[in-house]
Amino acid sequence: MEAPDVPAQDVPGQDVAGQDVSAQDVPQVKPKGLGLIGWLRWGWRQLTSMRTALILLFLVALGSIPGGLLPQRGQAPEKVALYLQEHKQLGPWMDRLSLFDLFAAPWFAAIYILLFVSLAGCVIPRILKHGHNVRARPPVAPRHLTRLPQSESYETDATPEEALEQAHDLLKGRRFRVDIHQGSVAAEKGHVGETGNLIFHLALLVLLFSVGSGAAFGYKGNVLLTEGGAFSNTLTNYDAFKPGRQFSADELSPFTINLDDFRATYLTSGKNMGQPTSFFAKIRYRDGSGSEKPYNLQVNHPLSVGGAKVYLLGHGYAPTFTVKDGKGQIAFQGSTPFLPMEEKTFTSEGVIKVPDAQPSQLGFYGIFFPSAAPDKAGKTVSAFPAPLNPRVSIVSFRGNLGLDSGIPQSVYKLEGLGKTLFPMGKAQGLQVGQTLTLPNGAGSITFTGYKEWISLALNHDPGRVPALTAAVIAILGIVTSFLIRRRRLWVRARTTKEGRTVVEVGGLALGNATAEFDDIVADLRQRIPAAEEPDSESTGSEPAGTGAAGNQNKE
Repeated sequence: MEAPDVPAQDVPGQDVAGQDVSAQDVPQVKPKGLGLIGWLRWGWRQLTSMRTALILLFLVALGSIPGGLLPQRGQAPEKVALYLQEHKQLGPWMDRLSLFDLFAAPWFAAIYILLFVSLAGCVIPRILKHGHNVRARPPVAPRHLTRLPQSESYETDATPEEALEQAHDLLKGRRFRVDIHQGSVAAEKGHVGETGNLIFHLALLVLLFSVGSGAAFGYKGNVLLTEGGAFSNTLTNYDAFKPGRQFSADELSPFTINLDDFRATYLTSGKNMGQPTSFFAKIRYRDGSGSEKPYNLQVNHPLSVGGAKVYLLGHGYAPTFTVKDGKGQIAFQGSTPFLPMEEKTFTSEGVIKVPDAQPSQLGFYGIFFPSAAPDKAGKTVSAFPAPLNPRVSIVSFRGNLGLDSGIPQSVYKLEGLGKTLFPMGKAQGLQVGQTLTLPNGAGSITFTGYKEWISLALNHDPGRVPALTAAVIAILGIVTSFLIRRRRLWVRARTTKEGRTVVEVGGLALGNATAEFDDIVADLRQRIPAAEEPDSESTGSEPAGTGAAGNQNKE
């Protein structure tokens, strides 16, 4: 056939006269880009890939590490304040990165949401595909079963129909999904393993959703409670309160907690002397209109009341003082919580603010030594965390505390030192019952004893039970996916030229299923016995290679 005539100007590299034209003179056609829809599709595929999900999961785990190493405002705001005070340069930068409120940080929430979307976009299509695979027929047998990782063949005197029927019944009895194709039986088993894997990923989604919903509809709060004190579950009684975005303070359940006593025991000898062995708080609580009940609150043994969990986080000392002003009137009387400066001996520091003193306001900075003893240099230190010899060192100040300025102040720090507050002498040590008389008739302060305080964390999390259930289901799902592997097996029966039936068995498994394959073949040989070998003496005239072994060699 002759080629059709083409106009000269339509042929690349020629002009109208048929002369060659330089390639530079031919207009270049630029390929089109992906466009907005294409880029969105590409980004979605990248986000929902398993690789991205694993990276995001690793980032969540990596980002959670500071939450276990650094104090968090939701659990111990007093430790956060102490950390910021001790690290004045690094602390503010860490605070800007929300490392003291890690699980509410915007960057952590972004990783969390991306992980949720990635898992959802990855798992949901897999569920649909898995549902299709479960309902689909087992695949047709490959052409060469002997090339499979597990295979075996033998000859039998049974017909191909009988062999396939016996293979069908055998595999059906072993709970395989069986289908008969032309001249072969296809069997499949182990979809439960993939189901377990999908359940694991679905449970992770439910776990993430439960944690997120619990943070949105719950609340967290902290309370410092001194012996003899009480707490009522109202917003004004919290030292720190962090509600979820969808939680209202009107939803707080009414309950009260009274702290009667706190006890701590420590090792008294050995290399680990001073290490705590146990501590618990004796409390009484009342839920709504119910009767008052006692409870021993311990670490890892929270109290469930009013839909919230109450955890014992920390403890410390609250020295008690009586302060009289220059007119001899009692301007302050009670206990003041001191924060531990170090956990080994519980040497603690705190301040006492007396705004009602006359003629001028008074302030005190104190260091409490539970077991006061002199060191080698003669300086007072605490030798043991238990209150064996309580002693307090006091520095007194007078002036203006700045409480009337309207600017919030920390209860653990004196503001305006050297500006509006001025010291009155050096530090003075006091034992229980001793009084320090202030100079210039400013008054006096008496160290009357001590109490102990505890730090409570209250957590109302409606997603706790669903999250726990999802975690248990996730464990069961992943264990199932490890124990059960998908297996496929085919049995083909065909007739040879000699009139015998050749039974071929092939298997394919994701994992080691050799023992199961061997058992199936052994049972199949019992149901379909192999053909007997011919007797060479009685059939000496039979040509070599025409027996069963010869047929196998030919095969």
